[in-house]
Amino acid sequence: MLRDVKHTVTDGLLGFATATGDGKHVKIGVSPVVSDTPITVTGDMDATKIKARLGLSPLADAVMDAVQFGAARVYCLPVTASTAGETKEVKKTKDGSGDMSVDGSPTNAFSVVVQFTAQGQFNTAAFKLSTDGGVTFSDEITVPVGGEYEITGTGLKLKFTEGTEEQAPSSFLVNDTYTFETTAPTMTNADVLAALDKLQNFAEEFEFIHIVGASDLDLWQAVSEAQIELRDVYHKPAFVMMEAALPTAQASGVGGVPGAVPGAGGSDLTDWALEMEAKRKKVKNYDIQVVTAWGRLVKLDGSTQIVNLAGLVSGLYAKASVQTSIGKTREEAGFGIKKTKLLELLPAEMDNSIIELLDLGGYLTFREYDGLDDYYVYHTKMMSPDGSDYRYAEDVRVKNKIIRETRKEGLLLLNDDIDLEDVQGELETRAKFMFTPLQRMIDAKEISSAEIIVPEGQEQTIIEDETMRVKIRYVSRGYIREVEVDLGRARPSD
Repeated sequence: MLRDVKHTVTDGLLGFATATGDGKHVKIGVSPVVSDTPITVTGDMDATKIKARLGLSPLADAVMDAVQFGAARVYCLPVTASTAGETKEVKKTKDGSGDMSVDGSPTNAFSVVVQFTAQGQFNTAAFKLSTDGGVTFSDEITVPVGGEYEITGTGLKLKFTEGTEEQAPSSFLVNDTYTFETTAPTMTNADVLAALDKLQNFAEEFEFIHIVGASDLDLWQAVSEAQIELRDVYHKPAFVMMEAALPTAQASGVGGVPGAVPGAGGSDLTDWALEMEAKRKKVKNYDIQVVTAWGRLVKLDGSTQIVNLAGLVSGLYAKASVQTSIGKTREEAGFGIKKTKLLELLPAEMDNSIIELLDLGGYLTFREYDGLDDYYVYHTKMMSPDGSDYRYAEDVRVKNKIIRETRKEGLLLLNDDIDLEDVQGELETRAKFMFTPLQRMIDAKEISSAEIIVPEGQEQTIIEDETMRVKIRYVSRGYIREVEVDLGRARPSD
């Protein structure tokens, strides 16, 4: 080859950060969609597209909440439920001689309303249909010739019956109304753990996992063990967020109340909160979070449902930098939830004394502040051991990011050869590479400062086990959790 002027492009000299997984998370929930790998939903998708990808399901509902409140990307792992949903008794307000029943297995919690808009029998009578308790209705539908109508995507089929031959023309009259509720199918603990196993070889980076649906202590403990395995064996440091059941037996509301705890309303809330505190003490893992907050939420599709607010919380995490508390009350921070979106916190009896008990117990709660208009996350508590340095999600998110990012640098040091005449110097030189992501986090104000320490005396151990040992110590950001004001009168100046 003739000699000439040659160029080699060296990339990476500007030190731009690589993808970190910040704000991205996995949702595991019941869905009729079958997929062994996570389905990606992006923040620019509307409710119709999300439902098309995930079905009319609890998983789709939770993803809509996340997208509505800030998530830019969600990895969704659908689970085929082992426990089917149930259809409640059909209630009828009618004068027509016909009838209606329902068949099938519901894919979600629905509040179905069938209201007739035109009189007649099969192929002449017409009705409009709602699956959200009458908040929204379909266009007019003619009763099919065969008398059966499948509600697309719900797993339900309406079965109409005409009156006798003489009464057939008046089988269905205008304003005849049939209503019924369904419960959502649910996952067993085995379903959840099997889904978590699928994440062991998932190649995308993510920060946390949201298990959709009400759960209890037995699942919290089982997931805690699975999370530790994901972190230590598969190098996926991610915290897991789960949902506590609604502590009330009050009216079901729109879409039903999945996972409600019977007989826990009113004055019993104190006993319930104390019971929750006792359960929490049996889980000592700072990478596990349980959301106890419930509310009546106006969702992305315009429907109103009573939901655990974990889906909303996941959206707030997604738009917050790792060190930022999503309980931040400054208006410009954008973490206040407008009361036009979150209509009320539930149960109504959940006063400040109960919220304080749950907060002290280590659960994520919501609250109002006198003088502020919105609802806010109170504290992002984790189920950490007593005395832990990682009591809040913002502490855990920073910790996990440091693990993810310094591991990437550490991987580049594997199988390096070093000069055994200067082991300390060689190891300290390499440790400087691992400091790069820490410096980025300092510059981004995610941590205040950091250092990497290479313990001395590794000259012999590096020969014996060929292991480089370093210590990372960092100073986190500080947080104002309370404000105290000393107020007094002063004498007027002369």
